Amino acid sequence: MFGDVIRRRCEELGLTQTELADRVGVHVRQIRRYERGEQQPVLGVAAKLAATLGVSLDELAGAGDGPLDGEWWSARQVEVDGRALIATVPVTLRRRGDTISVEGRGWRGELRLWEDERTLTGWYGGTGAPGTMLFALEQDGTSATGRWVTQAGTGHAALARTREQAAAVIAGLTP
Repeated sequence: MFGDVIRRRCEELGLTQTELADRVGVHVRQIRRYERGEQQPVLGVAAKLAATLGVSLDELAGAGDGPLDGEWWSARQVEVDGRALIATVPVTLRRRGDTISVEGRGWRGELRLWEDERTLTGWYGGTGAPGTMLFALEQDGTSATGRWVTQAGTGHAALARTREQAAAVIAGLTP
């Protein structure tokens, strides 16, 4: 499991084993041992791996409930001075059973993952008006498309593992 998380995140981030080793401060042979499950890192190295890969220590260790745990990006369609823009912010997802807490800059919310394992519905609130969210998780589990709704309006929304992917999802939904 540990090696699977390293491989998956490196692929998603476009990192080679050598680049990961350099960023974490270990030899590339050590990264290979981790990926093959031959060794587990000490806590300090595990923390550096998790930070570099953008996952929680729980997710890195396989203790999380899967891909809907860790560091993600939120993107949403907003209108400023009559112009449609895409706003992106980093968010942290923490899954516990069917409930996923979402925390971003100045806001937080909660999503429920339905039985089909692809539909997410929930609420958010913070510095702005509270609202609701609806997402459909993509088959590969690395992004979700959806909508946000408040009393003031509505727009497209996305969740993805990278900022670029989140923005691309929104760009693909808007004319």
